[in-house]
Amino acid sequence: MSASLPSNQHALLRTLADHGGRALVSEAAEAAGIDQSQIAAAALELEALGWIRAEEEPLEEVSLLDAGRAFLDSGTPLPEIRMAEILASEGPLPLPELASRVSLDPGEAGKVLRFLFSKGLARKSGGVIEPLAKPPAGPGADEAILRRVLGGGGAIELGAEESKAAAAALGELRARGFVKTRPRVRRLLHLTGAGRERIEAGIEAKQEKNQLDPELLASGGWRDVVFRPYDVALDAASVYPAKEHPLRRIIEETRRAFLYMGFEEVRGPYVESAFWDFDALFQPQDHPAREMQDTFYIDRPARFELPEKELVARVRATHENGGDTGSVGWRYRWDSEKAKRVVLRTHTTAVTVYALRENPVPPRKVFTIGRVFRREKIDYKHLPEFYQVDGIIIDERADLSALLGTLAEFYRQMGFDDVRFRPDFFPYTEPSVGAFVRMPGRGGWFELGGA
Repeated sequence: MSASLPSNQHALLRTLADHGGRALVSEAAEAAGIDQSQIAAAALELEALGWIRAEEEPLEEVSLLDAGRAFLDSGTPLPEIRMAEILASEGPLPLPELASRVSLDPGEAGKVLRFLFSKGLARKSGGVIEPLAKPPAGPGADEAILRRVLGGGGAIELGAEESKAAAAALGELRARGFVKTRPRVRRLLHLTGAGRERIEAGIEAKQEKNQLDPELLASGGWRDVVFRPYDVALDAASVYPAKEHPLRRIIEETRRAFLYMGFEEVRGPYVESAFWDFDALFQPQDHPAREMQDTFYIDRPARFELPEKELVARVRATHENGGDTGSVGWRYRWDSEKAKRVVLRTHTTAVTVYALRENPVPPRKVFTIGRVFRREKIDYKHLPEFYQVDGIIIDERADLSALLGTLAEFYRQMGFDDVRFRPDFFPYTEPSVGAFVRMPGRGGWFELGGA
């Protein structure tokens, strides 16, 4: 019973039958008038059916380079052969004299000695080069390969055995820059017994299609075509999609932890007034952190307007004498011009405190995650730009235990079960604590924040 095959498979089977049951992929492609890639694809499908067998033979492709072509065009023997001829007729010679006799400088002649010695034509004895054997009458193995490559149009292929036998000569030719080589594979296709039986039973060529289109349906041509099956088990090329950056991942984990605990996220500008970055947080105007070596100040604009007068007056009073806070303040004359200066925000607390000023009605919990900027000396763990997270709770019933409980829950959400706190100091919070976590496998406690 005859079988219908895609046209490429049909052509390949017929070609192999016409060539005695075997042919190279390149030969089969040329005989069938089909591109090699299509023949190779058809061969894979026929091999899966057991109708042909593919055999791979390793080859070495040898290509002629400009230096090798120039040598062949010169018509002269290789320099070590010329040296061997001179030594054979005149006896041992010092290298400088031998070099001048073959028109080479001593440096070039020194390189040629490597080939002279490896071919067993001479050796170095004392300060002279001494002959060991007469040079061959005809071209050596290396020169023979060169001429063969030239005769092959500038490139030839050597089989595995032939390449192994010519390994030394090829090595010398590569070292001279006369040729370049690269490994190749030659595929030989064989018609199997099952393939011969299939041909004898009859095969027909049918047009192959990847999909059923409207034209085939309308014309009824779908009856005369072969549809290519899809093999869903075939290996496909690996796809490596973009991966989330570790820093971006930890930022998102931090955001989810705050949102899980009922916080509201707020955002603010990178460029801020010193009033909101420092003064509203009770940082004195002569604090070292406000110096040029620690903070980035903006030239244009150099000043921002201050908020409403009532708020400015309260901040002024708190700095100068404590105002109505019960503190004595910093006991200096507060300068509004310093508060107007423009900075790249040095911490994200400027964002959360501004958000509370906009809506100070308790209960409220806000947080922010964002870039901050400080004039750090750059090293393996410091940059002038980094991320900071900040949160504030206002609640009439909030106390220190609520703060510690919130921090402990946050770090548990981040994967740290072992948390402890110790007293700390920040100019704009009282009381203040530092938060520490134990990291498994790291041996010790690490500070991860302050509050």
